[in-house]
Amino acid sequence: MPRALPLAALLLLGACSLLPDFMQPYRIDIQQGNFVSQEAVSQLKPGMTKDQVRAALGTPLLVDIFHADRWDYVYMLDRRGQPRQQRHLSVFFEDGRLARLGGDVIAADSDNKEAQ
Repeated sequence: MPRALPLAALLLLGACSLLPDFMQPYRIDIQQGNFVSQEAVSQLKPGMTKDQVRAALGTPLLVDIFHADRWDYVYMLDRRGQPRQQRHLSVFFEDGRLARLGGDVIAADSDNKEAQ
């Protein structure tokens, strides 16, 4: 009898993955990073200062001390039952002014910005 209790507990834990969705434990949505919309990116113009870019997009998630002229905005969203959403935007500066953008969040009407 004492061995039956741990075995029963193990079987019950293993059965949790077989439960229908409405009986699964609740999992929260996990959002990480900076959400950058297409509208915010379309506000960017060549020659903007770093302060102007920060005002339009917010503080970058990654600023590399070895590449001070590049800011990276990364965003991930995990929702239960859906594939992970990931977005990335790199902002490149030359002489403290906006030179170009890269990544998958690019304004549709821009000619000077390139996706990488």
